[in-house]
Amino acid sequence: MDDRGGGGSFVAVRRVAPRLEQRSVYHSSSSAEVVAGSAAWLGRGLSCVCAQGSNGDTRLSFDLTPAQEECLLRLQSRIDVAYDSSIPQHQEALRDLWKLAFPEEELHGIVSEQWKEMGWQGKDPSTDFRGGGFISLENLLFFAKNFPKSFRDLLRKQVGDRSVWEYPFAVAGVNITFMLIQMLGLEAVKPRSIVGETFLRFLSVNESAFDLLYCIAFKLMDQQWLSMRASYMEFNTVMKSTRRQLEREIMVEDITGIEDMPSYSLLSQ
Repeated sequence: MDDRGGGGSFVAVRRVAPRLEQRSVYHSSSSAEVVAGSAAWLGRGLSCVCAQGSNGDTRLSFDLTPAQEECLLRLQSRIDVAYDSSIPQHQEALRDLWKLAFPEEELHGIVSEQWKEMGWQGKDPSTDFRGGGFISLENLLFFAKNFPKSFRDLLRKQVGDRSVWEYPFAVAGVNITFMLIQMLGLEAVKPRSIVGETFLRFLSVNESAFDLLYCIAFKLMDQQWLSMRASYMEFNTVMKSTRRQLEREIMVEDITGIEDMPSYSLLSQ
């Protein structure tokens, strides 16, 4: 994940009607709050929360069991795969996402204005994967297949008193993937925070732990968005709040797996 995109303007979705096809993409020259650490800009405006932990956390290093090391390596191999529109399997995965999101609407092409309905920046979603890689598409597919109601509710913004200027669904999903990778320190040889070490224990007993955490994070982010009555200028603030809540829940003493996290219940709502 070397190329995480360059920044420019914000992109928001104006919610003018319940029907997705009536949404439009708008641009503003304003900048978001820059977070300490690597302030990567994804989707030409939505900044990913990738602040480093405390100084104490950055000096920590944990030894892994053979099982944990193997699980980490497998997850890292997924993280290292960039989305490549020239690979047929990647194109097919993107088409599968469309079918899950809009089963009643035929996709006219892998490059199409229709993608904006899902919250991609333009007609070619491949340009938005730079920050998250292929795993961010896998995360969206996992969410759509395993929690279809939650997926559709977030995609269509069907729950809560929504902002006039909403976050674009798909690009927010790429941001969430990147935020989780940074929060858990998954690109390091060994975890360098207690949160990262705890997560690897979850991963060693459930290889879907990262994908499940992604689904929880997406639902939690939307809940925070609604409770803060946020608009697109507050996206970075909402992401920081989401990250803090995830870290707190992972650190709860009697949590032994992703399914034990309090926010896991959001997926059944």
